[in-house]
Amino acid sequence: MVSARALFGSCRYIVEDLLPRYGIETTLVDGRDLDAWAAAVKPNTRAFFFETPTNPVLELVDIAGVSAIAKKAGALVVVDNVFATPMLQRPMPLGADIVVYSATKHIDGQGRCLGGVVLGSQEFIEEKLHNFLKHTGPSLSPFNAWVLLKGLETLTLRVERHGASAASIADFLAGRSEVERVYYPGRADHPQAALAKKQMGGGGPMVAFEIKGGKEAAFRFMNALQIIKISNNLGDAKSLVTHPATTTHQRLTPEGRTELGIYDRSVRLSIGLEDADDLMADLDQALGAVKG
Repeated sequence: MVSARALFGSCRYIVEDLLPRYGIETTLVDGRDLDAWAAAVKPNTRAFFFETPTNPVLELVDIAGVSAIAKKAGALVVVDNVFATPMLQRPMPLGADIVVYSATKHIDGQGRCLGGVVLGSQEFIEEKLHNFLKHTGPSLSPFNAWVLLKGLETLTLRVERHGASAASIADFLAGRSEVERVYYPGRADHPQAALAKKQMGGGGPMVAFEIKGGKEAAFRFMNALQIIKISNNLGDAKSLVTHPATTTHQRLTPEGRTELGIYDRSVRLSIGLEDADDLMADLDQALGAVKG
């Protein structure tokens, strides 16, 4: 089973097009609803997959709650932990069996190389994953592996800086008249603030918000930014902004995006290592362009 609210881009292609070619069925659920997970279990259910916080609107999935349901069903739990990073969320102690990362993001931290990480028990890695990788070939180059290892040396320091700045910026945006809504797990007004405190060690490095005035206003805002760069990537030393409806989630129908809480006015921010005051000054002047 897969959380429908975690699907975008290549993930949706894998679930809807690729896996069925190999006889693998998927059931989509609202990841926030534990009853939906339990009700969707079938006799052939073998794995639960979800990301938390989700991309781009930072909804949360109760890792311990979903893991308990999966254990009763004899299914594995796979968690995409990219947005929280290894520093702010530890899915395995909460019941997850496998944790995956796009190491291209915060683990590298400087946009230098591509890579992925799969974590699991020694038995899973040696008996299942190792042979699969050996025969199919998705292995890191030595140089990329070295870059990612070097990135891990500073991950704690970087994530602390990302998170502190993100919290300040989320509060700043929440006080602006040009902003309709802010999504940040570290704020008390997040719909799942209690769950965030329970399973996360902080609000994280990502902020999402909605610009009043729709897509045109969102584009004016993004184009006016000077320090923050437009990019689909995240987790870089540089702060990055993206418009999910026309980039990461553009393959979805407008109705599908609306169902997931992604609108033409939605903007996603990946907070970098720049001075937080400089970033807020950049956001301040760019918000001034919203009204045209």
